[in-house]
Amino acid sequence: MGSEISHTSFSETDFKRFRENLRRETRLLMDWFSSDSFDRNGDVCGFELEGWLLDETFLPAPRNEDFLRRVNSPLIVAELSKYNFEINADPHPLERGLPRYLDERLTTLWKTCSVHAEAMGCRVLMTGILPTVQDRMLTLENISSLQRYYALNREILRSRKSRPLNIRIEGNHDLLEITHNDVMAEAATTSLQIHLQVPPSTAARHYNAAHILSAPIVALAANAPFLFGRELWHETRIPLFEQAVMLPSFCDKNGRVISRVTFGRDYARKSLMEVFLENLDGFPVLLPVTSDEDVSSLTHLKLHNGTIWRWNRPLVGVDGSGTPHLRIEHRVPSAGPTVPDVVANMLFFFGAIHYLLEKSVPPEKEISFEEIRKNFYSAAKEGLDAGIAWMGGKTCTVRELLLEELLPGAAKALAKKGLDPADIDYYIGEVLMIRCSTGQTGSQWQKSFIGKHGPRFEDMTRIYHQNQNLQIPVHEWKR
Repeated sequence: MGSEISHTSFSETDFKRFRENLRRETRLLMDWFSSDSFDRNGDVCGFELEGWLLDETFLPAPRNEDFLRRVNSPLIVAELSKYNFEINADPHPLERGLPRYLDERLTTLWKTCSVHAEAMGCRVLMTGILPTVQDRMLTLENISSLQRYYALNREILRSRKSRPLNIRIEGNHDLLEITHNDVMAEAATTSLQIHLQVPPSTAARHYNAAHILSAPIVALAANAPFLFGRELWHETRIPLFEQAVMLPSFCDKNGRVISRVTFGRDYARKSLMEVFLENLDGFPVLLPVTSDEDVSSLTHLKLHNGTIWRWNRPLVGVDGSGTPHLRIEHRVPSAGPTVPDVVANMLFFFGAIHYLLEKSVPPEKEISFEEIRKNFYSAAKEGLDAGIAWMGGKTCTVRELLLEELLPGAAKALAKKGLDPADIDYYIGEVLMIRCSTGQTGSQWQKSFIGKHGPRFEDMTRIYHQNQNLQIPVHEWKR
């Protein structure tokens, strides 16, 4: 979904031709899996980070066209709404220099965005849901001008037979019920997407481990407690995204409806090919933009995969020499609150996934997919204090699991990869351990601020922005 499309009106012939091309490319992908054609290298890391444009009163500013024209960088691109943008970084190996690279690239790109936004009288902010965004702002009037977004909105509504999207999110204190006749409510959600290139021999285990880690990461990185003035989940972005693009596609073995935004149906048993076959058989084509590119470019397969928003999504890339590779895209964390927090979240994911891979018994044999699915939504709703199931029949809170096992395990795995002990001590020990032990995630800081000062969302966003600019990790923010 990162590329622009050439047209937005589709005929049944377009759908038929796209499906034929998709089947052809899926067969080629099967051949690649069976012939071991993928790049065997792994541990190449990347990220995407979504941000907000704000005006001088800390309300969203629908000006990303002007902003992107000023920035003029292929690494900084449009998102669904005119309020948003996305920054990308070139991939880097998981080795000693990774923490410094992530910090420097993210700091430089964010500063570039900030400078150009300020020249327009705007500001930039990274957060899971902007506390000052209002429902009335999320309309097609503020959709980005790229054709792919108009087409995506229209095709989702057509597939729903023009039925409105009903969003209902129940928190411990508030209930939100709204109706949208378009997909623009999804624009309220902004995330960090972590990429990891994986070798084909362990790709399925990487994919499964990413699912298992989704509950602890969604709680640890929670930064979206409010939506339209209502206090809902610690990570309200999760149910909002799922319901804002609700498009039922098929039922799993338990009769559960699987939609386009999904935690998934099951673990990968043998290879990631299982997921791409599910894409082909289970999810109708949304954007039938056909191409005459060679089948080996996988143009149709990649476009189709880009319209299925798994919280953990397998990706196939092809380098300049025509060699394909596999990546896992972990879409669970919120954006923000600061560069150090974002870098720490990424390093934890890279370390924790290797910690799980090093276990002699694959973790997916120790805990069922149904258990990790339940863990994920419990952690998204309740945060670090959510009770979850773990391997060996253990039950604990997310906080206990992180402090006693996953954070130390991630630190040891990163050390084995050759990362500087000082970087591990800082990001895992000083940032994440303290964030976890104090409980002050971005979400908890926001909840505490509003609990103390009342519903002063513009004031809270202003102070949040000040702290973000100082690059103080969120566990050090005053409440």
